[in-house]
Amino acid sequence: MSEVDFESQVSSGDEAAGAERLVPVGEAIRYRKRAQNSESRVAELEGQLKASQAMNEQLAGELNETRLERKLLSSLTAAGARDLEAAVLLAKARMKGSDGDVDSVVDQLRDQKSYLFDDVEAGAAASKTAGVKERKPGGQSVLERAAKRAATSGSRADVQEYLRVRRQFV
Repeated sequence: MSEVDFESQVSSGDEAAGAERLVPVGEAIRYRKRAQNSESRVAELEGQLKASQAMNEQLAGELNETRLERKLLSSLTAAGARDLEAAVLLAKARMKGSDGDVDSVVDQLRDQKSYLFDDVEAGAAASKTAGVKERKPGGQSVLERAAKRAATSGSRADVQEYLRVRRQFV
């Protein structure tokens, strides 16, 4: 028997006791290289998996923040917030401090920082005072015509009309 055949043969001994099978050296080297390559590939894939999981966690956090901000914006808009940016920042700060829901935080802001909100219960926004009236276009010609008519006719009705027009445009 040649030496190569001898290595590939079952070693002498008890086969029932689990005798070892001898493998040629070249084949053993190939198996070892394949195992090392597989181990390095596994390590590389594990690194990629960890990076993907970290990215996934980061994106999930950003998504939750965006959803919270959107809820806050819609709730604050519905509550009549004047300055949305300031109201959102204050609401976010309060949300981090406690685990309250959006509606309760908006209600707290509305009670404690009422200057950030329009007075929805009062109805429309405050109207102008009676101090200065706005000028209406073409008012001077209408006023002049009413004054001429009142002066030429001398009628009490024309004088009253002139005074009424004068109150509107002056």
